[in-house]
Parts: sequence; structure tokens; C-alpha cells
Amino acid sequence: MLLDYDRLGWLRAALAGFTASVAAFLLLPVIFIILLSFGSSRWLAFPPPGWTLKWYRELLADPAWIDAALTSARIAAMAAILSVLIGLLASFSLVRGEFRGRHLLRGLLLTPMVLPVVVFAIAIYALFLRIGLAGTTIGFVIAHTILALPFAIIPIATALEGFDKSIEDAAIVCGASPLQARLRITLPSIRIGIFSAAIFSFLASWDEVVVAIFMASPTLQTLPVKIWGSLRADLSPVVAAASSLLVGLTLALMIVTALLRRKLSR
Repeated sequence: MLLDYDRLGWLRAALAGFTASVAAFLLLPVIFIILLSFGSSRWLAFPPPGWTLKWYRELLADPAWIDAALTSARIAAMAAILSVLIGLLASFSLVRGEFRGRHLLRGLLLTPMVLPVVVFAIAIYALFLRIGLAGTTIGFVIAHTILALPFAIIPIATALEGFDKSIEDAAIVCGASPLQARLRITLPSIRIGIFSAAIFSFLASWDEVVVAIFMASPTLQTLPVKIWGSLRADLSPVVAAASSLLVGLTLALMIVTALLRRKLSR
């Protein structure tokens, strides 16, 4: 075959080099910010004149940073739970349903993924300002759930489409109710999709900054908003340390996801 990787010849080296260049272009800024977090300079200067853990100690000793991280984790966890529950129900309707406008509804539910985030942020802020939810935890969770919903629907719907419904039908024929069949047969069979939906929904909320800037208040800030505000006010390496921890947690969750997906798929 023309696109068989083993038969590309010299193009294999060119393809590998191009892939490595793209990866380096994407990863170098992240590597730089991690290196800056260990620099001994009081400013974000590269290369660092020395190495220290001082900025991580200051970060972990500052209640404002700890509160922002806990707020991000709390909001992301609630948004992930809601998006998985809503996404699970929506996926069953989209995959199993035969109603008119099903494909239009699926595209509508995936709109937050393709809509410019700033447009969504302005719209949701204007709405929440009128109904009194701006700057509240409930408002944060609702806004982040809407943004995370496509990341829940896609893996759950994909897993549900790959599931053989005849197994569920066989359980019903054997005496199980439709609800029991879905709880005991279908949900365990699509557990990889549900788990992926939970992780991706959590990360979609955990890393989100644009909507969070609009929704934040002086007493309620997520970690990305705290980083953004500190970056505008002061170029302290503490910001780099906070960013490194943000990247580290995201990377750790992605690694755990990959390992668990491999384990669950066996």
C-alpha cells in the first residue's frame, strides 16, 4: 500500500523529523516554564542564574494559591460529575433514539467545543449577571458543565455505538428489566468511555481560563484565573511554579487515564 509506513523508504525519516519538530514546537514553551519555576532569579529570566525550590515553597505557603487550587478542583469535580451524568443520558438518546432532528441535536450539544470561548463567556456572563449567578460557585459549575459536556458525550457515545445491543436484549429476554440490563450489562461494558468522559470533563474545567475570568469574583477565583491575575501584576517565578503544578497534574491525569484504559480494555 502507498501509505504503508514500512514501505515509505526515505520518507519515514522525513516524517519522523517533521513529527519531532512539531512536538518540540508544542512542548518547548512548557519545558521553559518548568525550568523557570526552578530558577533563582526573582524575575522570569532565562536561562536561570541558579536553581532553587524557593518558589514552590512560597506557592505552597500562600493561602491564596492553595484556595484557588482547591476551588479549581472542587468546581472541576462537580462539573465532571454533572457532565458525565448528562452526557450519559444524552448519549443513550442520541445513539438509541430514532426521533426526528437527532443529528441536529447532537451537533447542538457539541457546539460548545467549536464556539469561540470568548463568545460563550460574554453570553453566559450577561445571562448570569441578570439572574444573580455571576461570581458564584453554582454559576461556575453550570458554565463549566456546558463547556465540558461535549468531552463527555463524544467518548460515551462512541463506546455505546461500539457496544453490541443484542447482549442487553438477551439479558432482558432472560428476565432482567430494561433498567437492570443497562445497569448490569451496558454500563460496565462502556466503562472505558465513561471513565474517559470523567477525566476529560474534569480537565476541561480544571484548565479553563476565559470563562473563569468572566465568572470570577474577589472571593472566588480558580487557579488559572489566579495565574492570569498574578502574571499581569507581577512576573514572579511563583507564577511559573503554579503553572508547572497545573501542567503536572494534567499530565499525571492523562497518564493515569492511559494506564487505566489499557487495564480496563483487557
